Amino acid sequence: MAKRVLSDYDSPWKEALDVYFESFMELCFPHIHRDIDWQRGYESWDTELREIIRDAEIGNRVADKLVKVWLHDGEEVFVLN
Repeated sequence: MAKRVLSDYDSPWKEALDVYFESFMELCFPHIHRDIDWQRGYESWDTELREIIRDAEIGNRVADKLVKVWLHDGEEVFVLN
């Protein structure tokens, strides 16, 4: 009987988003990208998202990347990927 090997496609995707988050937003969500103040940077909140998901009773996870950004007016918002 052959062993079944599970592929890990999730980790490389998360790592790529950490590095290329601004470019990803510009390519996939240009209308949102324009509203973000990229001079302030962004913060990955993966640890906090894992805690929320662990505490919640949900079925299949849809989002697995939480990023805090700031808008041009100074408001801080979260982007869920």
